[in-house]
Amino acid sequence: MIDPAVQQRAETVRQFNRFYTKHLGALHEHLHKNQISLTEARVLRELARGRMQTAAELSRSLGLDSGYLSRLLTRFERRDLLIRRPSEADARQSLLTLTAAGHALYDPLDAAALQEVSAVLEQLESGSQEQLIAAMKLIERMLERATHPMPVTLRAPQPGDYGWLVQRQAQLFARRHGWDHTFEGMLARMVADFVQSQDPQREACWIAEQRGTVVGCALLTALPGNIAMMRMLYVEPDVQRLGIGTQLLNECGRFATGAGYVTLAINTASGQLGARRMLDNAGFARISSENVQRFGHALEIERWERAL
Repeated sequence: MIDPAVQQRAETVRQFNRFYTKHLGALHEHLHKNQISLTEARVLRELARGRMQTAAELSRSLGLDSGYLSRLLTRFERRDLLIRRPSEADARQSLLTLTAAGHALYDPLDAAALQEVSAVLEQLESGSQEQLIAAMKLIERMLERATHPMPVTLRAPQPGDYGWLVQRQAQLFARRHGWDHTFEGMLARMVADFVQSQDPQREACWIAEQRGTVVGCALLTALPGNIAMMRMLYVEPDVQRLGIGTQLLNECGRFATGAGYVTLAINTASGQLGARRMLDNAGFARISSENVQRFGHALEIERWERAL
């Protein structure tokens, strides 16, 4: 028996698939006129991007059966759409390149697809376009994370990042730990104080980004005694345990050392077992703890520090 909640989510995904497929109709018409299937168009696109690729690389990147792909490439070769030449790195492999005829077939399809997508986007104002693209990037990242490791880059905050981070952390801690709205209020005050009084030489914020979507953050602020305090260290739930928290932690340490701090500090609360393990592995020591009533719960707040 399928859980009703799981079934509802699955139906939502299926509904989205049906909805999105309707928007591909025009592209399919162009493919049909040229007697090209959608899979064949995907292979042509990879080859048209100008990177020499082997059949094995195409099979992995597109998720195609190697036997099926081999037959498809043979048909392309017979139609003079591609050429093969031996790979200098591996004589067992051949490098695939589109011919002029291959480009003549694919380039109009690509142009038609771009025109159709542009027409859809032009119906939306610029802010809505950005929201749509962000949602698409999020779907792509979440569905591909298990099979395609993706690098994470750290950047400075952009407009809208601070508000999003307050919202996401408030949602996460409410769902996982039952913390109430006062936690969101504290985060908002923390961000407001940081933005209004930041000393760029001594304080910083990093946004962790993966495939165009925000997956984490960290703030570094100054405390008396030449102490650098990390705040709002956060990683999205679906990419936790991938080392992103450690990456942010290391960047905080690098910046703090360069700014002349002598100590790097952070506070944790009850239930943050993953954070405690990460800090312990990074050479931090727990120096104090305090039982307090916050965010609707009795919590143990711990102070961790590491000498720089």
